[in-house]
Amino acid sequence: MRILGIDPGLRNTGFGIIERVSKDTANYITSGVVQTNSDDDLASRIKTILTGITQIIHEYKPDMVSVELVFVNVNPQSTLLLGQARGAAISACVLQNLPVFEYTALQIKQSVVGYGHAGKEQVQKMVMQLLRLSGAPQADAADGLACALAHLHYQHLGKIFNMSSVKNGRIRS
Repeated sequence: MRILGIDPGLRNTGFGIIERVSKDTANYITSGVVQTNSDDDLASRIKTILTGITQIIHEYKPDMVSVELVFVNVNPQSTLLLGQARGAAISACVLQNLPVFEYTALQIKQSVVGYGHAGKEQVQKMVMQLLRLSGAPQADAADGLACALAHLHYQHLGKIFNMSSVKNGRIRS
């Protein structure tokens, strides 16, 4: 089973793909960033995200997708732009008929690091350790991998406790 994790962003949309080996371990497949040009208009940037994620899906053929939920920012305009980038990434996935699961940043960090308010460096280090990587992935790519790892973790917990916590594609905490 391959999981595509996505950390949406209008400038950099991080992604990571892992493949489940056993109930709670995974192998690293790939990771990176879909980067947009900040000089482009919004529509062009959205198109870049949509086509970039679509290409990743076609090349690596994930079975499901895990996406970070948008948090409400101090700046409403930033939140709106982030939501549009997230919508483009999710659209690419649903157009390929992939199930999409959503997790908050707190849930992702709690699952991967054990602390919901962990910093980016802590997430990078744990991703490296959990996936046995020789080097640190770029921060946004590490966040995409963390999102995929969180889904692996929550999916496994749901099976252990026979929980219906994954309902309508969304984890309830």
